[in-house]
Amino acid sequence: MTERFITPFSSEDFEKEYDLIIIGSGIAGLISAYYAPENLKIALLSKDKLEESNTYYAQGGIAVALNPEDSPELHYKDTLNAGAEFNEEKIVRIVVHEGIERVKDLIKLGVNFDKHNGLSFTKEAAHSKRRILHAQGDATGYEIARVMINLVRNKNNIDIYEHHMLVDLLTHEDEVYGGIFFDTKEKKIKIFTSRYTILATGGAGQLYLHTTNPLTATGDGLAVAFRAGARIMDLEFFQFHPTALDIDSPQRFLISEAVRGEGAHLLNAFGERFMLNYHPLAELAPRDVVTRAIFFEMTETQDKIYLDLRPIGEKRIKDRFPNIYKKCMEYGIDITKDLVPVSPAAHYFMGGIETDENGRTSLKNLYACGEVACTGLHGANRLASNSLLEGLVFGKRCIDTILNEDPAKPRSIPNNKSIHVNSFSLGEVEKMIKILRKTLWEKVGIIREEKELKEAENIIHENLYEKLGSCTIIDRSFFELKNMLLISKLMINSALIRKESRGAHFRLDYPKSKEEWRKHIIWEREKEVIFCEVNSLPSFKKNR
Repeated sequence: MTERFITPFSSEDFEKEYDLIIIGSGIAGLISAYYAPENLKIALLSKDKLEESNTYYAQGGIAVALNPEDSPELHYKDTLNAGAEFNEEKIVRIVVHEGIERVKDLIKLGVNFDKHNGLSFTKEAAHSKRRILHAQGDATGYEIARVMINLVRNKNNIDIYEHHMLVDLLTHEDEVYGGIFFDTKEKKIKIFTSRYTILATGGAGQLYLHTTNPLTATGDGLAVAFRAGARIMDLEFFQFHPTALDIDSPQRFLISEAVRGEGAHLLNAFGERFMLNYHPLAELAPRDVVTRAIFFEMTETQDKIYLDLRPIGEKRIKDRFPNIYKKCMEYGIDITKDLVPVSPAAHYFMGGIETDENGRTSLKNLYACGEVACTGLHGANRLASNSLLEGLVFGKRCIDTILNEDPAKPRSIPNNKSIHVNSFSLGEVEKMIKILRKTLWEKVGIIREEKELKEAENIIHENLYEKLGSCTIIDRSFFELKNMLLISKLMINSALIRKESRGAHFRLDYPKSKEEWRKHIIWEREKEVIFCEVNSLPSFKKNR
């Protein structure tokens, strides 16, 4: 049983009406905002400042078949191979073809990708060709965000609300007509109504103890959409990046995959290039393969794993990876000379809100794009540098679709005062978040099995879920906890249901893939009941 709303609110909290609300300031949200026509009155809302997104911190680059030696067909095949052929093939074809024009648009808008006798392409894991465009060496996301934020800030029809966290969506039957937000600066609830709503809220890496994601990535959009009745799918597929800087901090700095693409080696505590024993592509195997190999080596040796960048050469390292070089130097590690300790960290959610090829969800006038959406592009394991491309393509597609859709009808705002505001302390909330993240990391992480999954389910239900009940605190951390608990429960149940290993989902008790499990696990909430549906690929048979 899941409550419909997690905060009290009333018509007195109404703030403003818009044609379009866009929630999230990563590449998907910024692209949607930029391409939205000038005659629409738009609100762009961000949980933190606009710059605080996974896009902003993305190092590696954007995958696109612009290299004369490459082709969309090769990009298509690589995406399917990395995704354990669990991908929605129609979606993959759309992205690898349409992405070419969208990247060309970025260049026209002023994004300065690195050049060397034309555009400079690098290679990353599981790519058969050099197709990754990068900017400022290893600051691609920063460069894209810089350009797009500047363009969006200069559009007169867009009101920008920073530090506004989405708490819930307003619905009438199966139609969305606005959102309930928490202004984290003023500490108050605000309601914005709209004809159309786009969710671009990003991922949920903060579910785990160790993650490369910013503090804002707590799965809010996913949980909010589910409470409103949207279908969500593939929650068992969470990607762990193999090489985060192994330091004593929950927030892990990512060491880009491009480092291995340029020639860096992975070494165990004995100085052995162990990846040669796990996959023919060695360090350039798909992420899920490299992550598990590192996990097994760390378990077997009870010691650290290292990244050796010295084969790249000092000048190339400093030119190509200036930010990684600078960050590691802050910890006393000179990557031109020293071995770099690395370990896996939670990185990307392949699962999300079920959408079609135009960003439509199962709710009218609600669209989703970027990491919060599950288009089926990534399958069971995302190909490196495909995430920025996905946000770019579907951010634009959402806008193109909205222009041809009937808007939501104006509705009155209901009163929801039935939720009891608790005296629960914020200190207790923080403790519960720590328990949750530690539990998921240890029992629902890189390697899974039924016993551990059920233990995690019991810990979350008895120690966290039941203690909270239906009470609330009007605070960001409490809303985040509620969202994280909801997604955790569904993710654990998805992992229990899928009795096989595929891509990023690895079951020690079911280590092989099974043809009968080429199916999506989909969750939907209707009134007070949660339904689970298992659908064979492809999942979208009709336009909802």
